[in-house]
Amino acid sequence: MSTQGEGTGQADQQAGPVRWRTAMERALYGPDGFYVRPGGPGPAGHFRTSVHASPLYARAVARLLLWVDGELGRPDELDLVDVGAGRGELLAGVLSALPPETAARVRPYGVERAERPAGLDGRIHWVSEPPRGTRGLLFANEWLDNVPLDLAEDGRYVEVARDGTERPGGPLDGPDLAWLERWWPRAGAGAGAESGGGRAEIGRPRDEAWAAAVATVERGLAVAVDYAHTREARPPFGTLTGFRAGRETAPVPDGSCDVTAHVALDACAGPGAVLWTQRDALAALGVSGARPPLTLASTDPAAYVRALSLAGEAAELTARGGLGDFGWLVQPVGVAAWPG
Repeated sequence: MSTQGEGTGQADQQAGPVRWRTAMERALYGPDGFYVRPGGPGPAGHFRTSVHASPLYARAVARLLLWVDGELGRPDELDLVDVGAGRGELLAGVLSALPPETAARVRPYGVERAERPAGLDGRIHWVSEPPRGTRGLLFANEWLDNVPLDLAEDGRYVEVARDGTERPGGPLDGPDLAWLERWWPRAGAGAGAESGGGRAEIGRPRDEAWAAAVATVERGLAVAVDYAHTREARPPFGTLTGFRAGRETAPVPDGSCDVTAHVALDACAGPGAVLWTQRDALAALGVSGARPPLTLASTDPAAYVRALSLAGEAAELTARGGLGDFGWLVQPVGVAAWPG
């Protein structure tokens, strides 16, 4: 899923180089784009997210939804909105992890630009935009990193051809330059290659996309989970990359691979939002990589093997240098801040 906006007005069929935001929009969501191609394997066929790594992830999201349910006074209808839902795997996992009484009250929505997957649980509403008036939990796992954005280098936009060849484009406009000066200052006005920070990803479209998603929540929590960085530790040369068939590859915007860049989650954060690492957020939701006690191996070997497997999955979800370093942006809307 993505949003349209400034910088995407150039013709999709333009043969020559275009700005990266236009190229990403076309490659990911245009006709036969990577995410909307009929019959494709979906994200799980090309890269491993926390959703695909372990059912523990969906169980943790279910626990978070239960907290929201309590804050809302256990209403007759409880919304669960998955933005960037892929093939609906997270929604299915959360529904199966909830107590039956709670699951019966949940209205699940999968928000995607791709068509509804075959065989999807009939309870799940499949929509192209988040429903307005959400009362519950809006959850966006690895969505914002695929919202198209422009790249800047040495005070100019970067243009790219369909084969990935780049060239300098025109000078940065006012809003994008202002965003860089506030959120990625090493790449702002006057920052050249000699500064070591002349190339950057302009995250303004992600800020706008997240603000629009949060605005659909009437009461509850909005949570964005993604590869992330903050102002004090922006990567010197950006993070734009591609993924195909489980391997990282060059970000060629021809529709053959995912094109993604990490998210400046601190720039997205609204009033009252809190940034967590996934490691800390999942720990607060009961996901632990601790090994089961050895005594269980002698009293119930099968249970020990199952517990050991889950501990390994939990360790992957919370690993330093891996999924555990993902950012969780938790935004309360009309409820108390999630205490963790």
